[in-house]
Amino acid sequence: MTGTATGATSAPAAPPRRHEHWINGAAVPPAGGAYFPTRSPATREPGDEIAAGTAADVELAVAAASAAWPAWAARPAAERADVLHAVADAMAAGAAELTELERATTGKTDGQLKLEIDMSVAYFRYYAGVLRALHGRTIDLGAGAHAYTRLEPYGVIGAITPWNLPLNQASRALAPALAVGNAVVAKPSEFTSTSTVRLARLATEAGLPDGLLNVVTGTGPEVGGPLAAHPLVRKVAFTGSVLTGRHLAGVAGDRLIPVTLELGGKSPVVVFADADLDRAAAAAAGAIQANSGQVCSATTRLLVEDSVHDEVVARVVERLERLRPGVDFGPIITEAQFDKVLAAFAQAARDGLTPLTGGAAYDDGPGAAGQYVRPTVYADVPPTHPLAREEVFGPVLVTRRFSDEADALAMANDSDYGLVASVWSGDVARGLRLAEGIQAGQVAVNGGPLTIETPFGGYKSSGYGREKGLEALHDYAQTKTISLSLG
Repeated sequence: MTGTATGATSAPAAPPRRHEHWINGAAVPPAGGAYFPTRSPATREPGDEIAAGTAADVELAVAAASAAWPAWAARPAAERADVLHAVADAMAAGAAELTELERATTGKTDGQLKLEIDMSVAYFRYYAGVLRALHGRTIDLGAGAHAYTRLEPYGVIGAITPWNLPLNQASRALAPALAVGNAVVAKPSEFTSTSTVRLARLATEAGLPDGLLNVVTGTGPEVGGPLAAHPLVRKVAFTGSVLTGRHLAGVAGDRLIPVTLELGGKSPVVVFADADLDRAAAAAAGAIQANSGQVCSATTRLLVEDSVHDEVVARVVERLERLRPGVDFGPIITEAQFDKVLAAFAQAARDGLTPLTGGAAYDDGPGAAGQYVRPTVYADVPPTHPLAREEVFGPVLVTRRFSDEADALAMANDSDYGLVASVWSGDVARGLRLAEGIQAGQVAVNGGPLTIETPFGGYKSSGYGREKGLEALHDYAQTKTISLSLG
């Protein structure tokens, strides 16, 4: 007899994979024995299980890091650079697996994943290269003395990274911290931990000494808090919400240790009537298309000179309405954030605001299967409304009109945040004047590139400290002065 018997059941699904901590060069199960599930935001289907860390796991990881960093720091910069190059090579060779791990937990598109994986590798290559130029300076105190400075590591760094760009933002912190001679205990988001754990394994296999890169997975209260408070952790780097950043700044302040905080933004893109309007509109649309607006530096406030406001906004809307969920942009990564974006839409509707496009989740077609939100534009939003002031962290753009340069500058700076900004103007001198007047850590004029080489960090509630560029190396090092009497 052939065929399938009536009532036959399909084979049971394979059990989910478990991802352990990575501590002292090995996979380590959680001390408490607990794991928690993940799920795909693109399909809402269950995924792998992640080790649920506790303070006991943090203790083990910090002890390993504390034992490992002195020998690493004592090695010549050229040797550390060679190891980081090997880590970059291993990441490049393992890009396919890193991509699939990120895809499973973030649902990102192929193009977004390639961009982020490539940049993650590039962070290690860049800091391996510039490390050889990291040095102190001599200070002329006259013929009777020899004085100089050294840049020395802190020791153990606690790196707490977010869910929106998991591998990319982990690499952004880990590469310069390790380059200077530190050891790191990383705490990735519990929603998107797997690629960071895999990075640590690849680094060990590439020759990074055991204990220098440890990953403890788990929640903020169970892992992040104990990590920041640990007496052997001498610096903390955090990317995430203002609320959590304030808490960690208080912990660091009580302990008198430095902290780098990157806390998000409500960044402006300013468009003058004499600008290349098509390029400006493409940039404004691209800001909320990229990662579905789940980027701290996304320019989500579109400020346009009154005479061309409607034209620019129409071009943006036309571009956004061509985008396809799952092809041109990914889902909202966490369920809580998905609900938050929808709640912002509901509040806007109650306040009488009507979007020109979007303003809802997908209820049919491919986007309905996951946590996809329609790219959204609200025009002429009052400056006091939450949509104009608060970080939505989704594909939501709000617009305002300005009359002249002074008005544009005032609007751009009318924010508690100050992470990035973008200016588009046919008058380059005016563009640069505005860039110098905007209170933000990075400003692009007419699409000027902002890359790994350009330092990144915030003003005001967007935080402090700098990632990227040579400045990151200095942020992960402390300066020592040595003076010798020659008399």
